[in-house]
Amino acid sequence: MSTSVTLIGKPGCHLCDDARDVIDGVVAARPDLDVTVAERSILDDPALHERYWEEIPVVLIDGEVHNYWRIDPDRLERALTEAAS
Repeated sequence: MSTSVTLIGKPGCHLCDDARDVIDGVVAARPDLDVTVAERSILDDPALHERYWEEIPVVLIDGEVHNYWRIDPDRLERALTEAAS
């Protein structure tokens, strides 16, 4: 079963760029995990903007908030490993 990771952010957000790099690095380092990654912008979705505008970037794993602002690669890897089991 695939685990989904969603990055919620907006263009021009340097923390969002950092979070994307962390996600990409963790997923690349763990090809054994079946992970799909998607991005959503708070500028394209009023509900996301209302909910998350102060917290971006926000990382969801299978629709649940994993973390926001700064994303720790070790913590993300542990969470993805747990979600896959």
